[in-house]
Amino acid sequence: MFVPKLLTTLKGYNRQQLTKDVVAGVIVGIVALPLAIAFAIASGVSPEKGLYTAIVAGFIISAFGGSRVQIGGPTGAFIVIVYGIVQTYGVDGLLVATFLAGIMLVAMGLARLGSVIKFIPYPLITGFTSGIALIIFASQIKDFLGLQMGAVPADFIDKWSSYFQHIRSVNGYAVAIGLFTILTIRLMPRLSRVVPGSLVALVVATVAVSVLQLPVETIGSRFGAIPASLPRPSIPHIDYAIIKNMIQPAFTIALLGGIESLLSAVVADGMIGGRHKSNMELVAQGTANVFSSVFGGIPATGAIARTATNVKNGGRTPVAGMVHALTLLLIMLFAGKWASLIPMSALAGILIVVAYNMSEWESFVSVMKGLANDRVILLVTFVLTVLVDLTVAIEIGMVLAAFLFLRHMISSSAVNRLSADAGDELPVPAGVVVFEVTGPLFFGAAYKFRDAMKFSVESPPVLIIRMRQVPIIDATGIKALREIQAEASRHHTKLILSEITSTQVMQELKTARLLFAVGKANVTPTYAAALERSRALVSA
Repeated sequence: MFVPKLLTTLKGYNRQQLTKDVVAGVIVGIVALPLAIAFAIASGVSPEKGLYTAIVAGFIISAFGGSRVQIGGPTGAFIVIVYGIVQTYGVDGLLVATFLAGIMLVAMGLARLGSVIKFIPYPLITGFTSGIALIIFASQIKDFLGLQMGAVPADFIDKWSSYFQHIRSVNGYAVAIGLFTILTIRLMPRLSRVVPGSLVALVVATVAVSVLQLPVETIGSRFGAIPASLPRPSIPHIDYAIIKNMIQPAFTIALLGGIESLLSAVVADGMIGGRHKSNMELVAQGTANVFSSVFGGIPATGAIARTATNVKNGGRTPVAGMVHALTLLLIMLFAGKWASLIPMSALAGILIVVAYNMSEWESFVSVMKGLANDRVILLVTFVLTVLVDLTVAIEIGMVLAAFLFLRHMISSSAVNRLSADAGDELPVPAGVVVFEVTGPLFFGAAYKFRDAMKFSVESPPVLIIRMRQVPIIDATGIKALREIQAEASRHHTKLILSEITSTQVMQELKTARLLFAVGKANVTPTYAAALERSRALVSA
């Protein structure tokens, strides 16, 4: 379970596959370059931190992960979280949160929670993903339009209000570069699927701005030169007070990172017909985030788009992901200085395309056409993500999903009295009352059971409870059954439990010694046996 995929895929590894992995890794590295820079800037940190993350975390995720083709690094999903942390706690706070999140992810993997974390409701995932996409889009309007304004407000409504206040300062050159970038990214696949459109757009836009001396803001004019080497590793300073403040942001990073990485791994499995190791993947993701923070990077996770690019270009082992990280390292060492010339409006264009791809509007519309409960979860999560906070959105979304699921389970549970001529066409003896329980007998449905089984009207000699359609029972259900048994005993009514088909229900009843209280002879495997036993009890 905790053996990296790299070790298992190297068995039978040959030169032909090595060539494919190297080619795929180089292509993905080139694709990842503008994204790493853009994600870092949109997150409120300097551009080189995105490169550090893609290099360090990307290498570790591939080398020690549980997926054959997963590509790791900074992603758009983290922009909102990272930006909020930086605004509140600064870059140092972000490094601590990333470090703690890495430890949490490792712990989740070692605790074998990889299979559990995947069971997040789909409407919730769609809701916060679409919300994040809208926030990313909104955050890029300033650079896309080249607006002359100060810091962009963090609040969504305030952000747009500020944009409209400064709309007269639109820079036509910036808009043209942004539109050119978007069109190039969208149209480039028709010309070539090997050369990424984002890279072509960046190169052309950068050359045009430099040669024509266009009056637009660049990475260099805002952040200065990009370092041409990795920084010295340094463990963030952590004490109890810092942990107390950063534990919630760290948990949000860990939860979102775990969800994103495992979703990406599942998508990759579908593309290559493979099967990832979810717990090993979480351990690798956690380790990658620890080292990312040590090298001054930002949170990292599995990147679905870059993983798909890897697969489409022939990558089939973790070697491709490792080559992708090394490619980025070489680019930073030997060509990083040129990155400072990239216009900000071109990066904004790239992120607007990323936001569109993240929006999953088709999935959003599909969920809205579905069940009412799913629509509620989707809309609540989406609105809270955009207007309040991603952490609040996930927390409330999960609680809401749980309550709506409970309500559905409760509505599916029922307790019905069978008429004298019912019950598989077997006649019910006189003096015998039969109730059938349908659905899970748990705390949410126990009240139905209690209300239906009251003895206020009659005290029959024999009471049969059919349980063939009871899949699970909890402590509240056990308590309700125990109360029925005690009340039946007080009224001198013999209780028969019939057709307990669920192993879980049978085991719980044994553990609670309810079967002993009812009596072995009064627990029957079939309804016919229950009726036969009732006749014997009535005539006794």
